Amino acid sequence: MSETTSPPGRRERKKAATRQAIADAALNLFLEHGYDQVSIRDICEAADVSTTTLFKHFTGKEALVFDEEGDQEAALIAAVLERPAGRSIVAALRAHMLSRLATAADPAFASYKRLIEGTPALREYSHRMWMRHETALTRAIAQDAGAAADDPACSALAHFALEALALAHGHDDPPLAVETAFDLLENGWNGRA
Repeated sequence: MSETTSPPGRRERKKAATRQAIADAALNLFLEHGYDQVSIRDICEAADVSTTTLFKHFTGKEALVFDEEGDQEAALIAAVLERPAGRSIVAALRAHMLSRLATAADPAFASYKRLIEGTPALREYSHRMWMRHETALTRAIAQDAGAAADDPACSALAHFALEALALAHGHDDPPLAVETAFDLLENGWNGRA
């Protein structure tokens, strides 16, 4: 018997629509005027919501820019646990990080990327949010490897795999930076002959 998921009810759809309207209004304002020039009040006015409603959906101003954290974590875990047979964890994470870079290189994301890179508060928040996935990724690696949840090797792999993508964002050739970092993870420093 297969499990079916019922579609979200009206209340959930309305909440999701409100959240999306707030996020869209915020991003449009940030792109048009700059992050630091836009206030919470400006966003509420543009989305036609109260500040109370905004804070029911978002923890703060930075969170308005990063609305896909849950999806990112699920994709990281799936990269490990649902990888093709015969593919190593390191190879799966390498492929995942390279695909994220390819998505970020899409011209549709150029203005979004410039917003984040040009705003120190957003750059820092983005890095913190990305590294928050370390615990979940460590657990997935440990589960797959049959290791303890706090195994230091699993923690190190999760940490450095996530940092590889962060390193790439500041590099002239981001794919090369990711490839180099993952070569190091896969072969160690002694493999750099």
